[in-house]
Amino acid sequence: MNLLTIEEVSKSYSERILIDKVSLGISDGDKIGLIGVNGTGKSTFLKIIAGFEVPDEGRIIKGNKVNIEYLSQNPEFDSEATVLEQIFKSDTDVMKVIREYEVVLEKLQENPESESTLNALMRLNDKMDACNGWQVQDDAKIILTKLGITDFKQRIGELSGGQRKRVALCSALITPSDLLILDEPTNHMDNKIIDWLEKFLNKRKGALLMITHDRYFLDRITNKIIELDKGNLYSYDGNYSVYLEKKVERMALVDTLERKRESLFKKELAWIRRGAKARSTKQKARIDRFDELKAGKVDTSSDNLELSSASTRLGKKILNVEHIYKAFDDKKLIEDFSHTFTRRDKVGIIGPNGMGKSTLMNILSGVLKQDAGEIEWGETVKIGFFHQENGEMNENLRAIEYIREGAEYISTGSGEKITASQMLERFLFDKNTKHSFISSLSGGEKRRLYLLRILMEAPNVLFLDEPTNDFDIQTLAVLEDYLDGFNGVVITVSHDRYFLDRVSDKIFSFEGNGKIVQFVGNYTDYQEYIEKNPQVIEDNNEVNKEEKKELDNKEVAMDEAQDIKSDKVLKFTFKEKKEFDEIDGAIEQKEKELVDVNKKINDGSSDFEYLEKLVQLQKTIKVETEYLMKRWTYLNELVEKIEAQKNS
Repeated sequence: MNLLTIEEVSKSYSERILIDKVSLGISDGDKIGLIGVNGTGKSTFLKIIAGFEVPDEGRIIKGNKVNIEYLSQNPEFDSEATVLEQIFKSDTDVMKVIREYEVVLEKLQENPESESTLNALMRLNDKMDACNGWQVQDDAKIILTKLGITDFKQRIGELSGGQRKRVALCSALITPSDLLILDEPTNHMDNKIIDWLEKFLNKRKGALLMITHDRYFLDRITNKIIELDKGNLYSYDGNYSVYLEKKVERMALVDTLERKRESLFKKELAWIRRGAKARSTKQKARIDRFDELKAGKVDTSSDNLELSSASTRLGKKILNVEHIYKAFDDKKLIEDFSHTFTRRDKVGIIGPNGMGKSTLMNILSGVLKQDAGEIEWGETVKIGFFHQENGEMNENLRAIEYIREGAEYISTGSGEKITASQMLERFLFDKNTKHSFISSLSGGEKRRLYLLRILMEAPNVLFLDEPTNDFDIQTLAVLEDYLDGFNGVVITVSHDRYFLDRVSDKIFSFEGNGKIVQFVGNYTDYQEYIEKNPQVIEDNNEVNKEEKKELDNKEVAMDEAQDIKSDKVLKFTFKEKKEFDEIDGAIEQKEKELVDVNKKINDGSSDFEYLEKLVQLQKTIKVETEYLMKRWTYLNELVEKIEAQKNS
């Protein structure tokens, strides 16, 4: 059944044409993904369909009983409303009944003896039954819990930006609608929530239209992809994988047609240049045909960003982290985290929101100080940090002026010099846009400009905190290609599973209570390994507890041994004498073993179970070395005390 028809819709801002005579039909059961470069008008198109913006031309034909629910990329909130009050703010009949019921219920709690309130509640009970309000109310609480919101009476103004977006998403999901429109629903959500949302939308009845940069999400939910490109809309039946195949076919066909057109155009141009005059009907027809061919040139330029990787030279010593600990008040975020970063490490940091991922990034980059532990940076390290927020951008500057503040040009690995102007063009800022003021750019264009500014400064250690938020798929694809050739370390926090698979070869997974599991491989490798070996995280925790317990017991024994009465003659036992004679060699052997294990890990392997065993062996060797060093300290202090006693 057809729900909505879009006929010849156009929309422009100033002289910029975003949508040019676009037509589309949406039927019940369609699950449509809308893609396109940032700034092309995707969000504007959704607003027009949802009725929040009016097109310059064309019309939207909607069925009389078709309900549309729309989730904006930046929803509006009542900061004083509770979570549940915000959820039920919709103007649909069922939401009005639920709101009225909640008000009457609150009155009854204040005055249980009020007969009029009791009568009103009885009347509303019947209404709730009729409109299925009880189910909607229960669904709201279940979905909020799934989205990580458990305090339903908390004020909206007290929530974080990500939590508010999830409240708005819940409101959209529970509101009965024939067409659900979602603008970037996965932004600021962790992987577990995205997995749940994916399953929910697959089971949901009715049509779906959404913008998202999450390619796995698109691939697993959609049955149609529409692409907004230079004002035109292209439709592809199938999911994201099918779209990629059909897009290649379409572009190949366009190129073929364009080559034929150009060949004919050249022949006609040669004839025109010979001075043909339009004296006859035949000649006039040829001149008209030339004009048509000239006007009909197809734009076959690619929207792909072409970036040449550039970075400052990086020495052998990069970043060494030993036993980092960090807590805020009583909340422990990072406990006993150690890692030695090597050249070309590509690390993905994952875990639920609020676990400490950004905190770890800030500590590693020197923005935040750890409570305990040591961090050593190499002398050649040059950090570039792409934050979740754009930082300070002088919006009175033009785009090219902002980039030139970073550098006039960059040198690639091949020695090529690329100017700021050329880099802007490769970043899809055309001749007009690159001279535009930053204040006039879209949110996605500002993010792209901010990323370019960081890359222009040629860092060799790159921190990316949620780089996939607000980026279009084309930008992400080229950023991934850029990182493939990046001759430095990349450390990224992301919830985009596809992005993590493309760029990471190591995973740091936050598992709660300060525990960070380290794994060699990308995101999918890690998930598959955990599914096959669910005991790994528990085992790791138990191993660490046992190792710590053993070490603590040995330290107690050492302390007791050191607590020697002054009147007692000090001397080595036979066991201690033997241990003292052998301990230097034992420490040297452990250090060699650690070097060997580190080399095997850094050499890489496709056998991820083997690599995980190496990582565990690395931890064990470190614990054993630490114990030997403490024994070495104790034994040498005992030698000094024995010598001092002899000389006294």
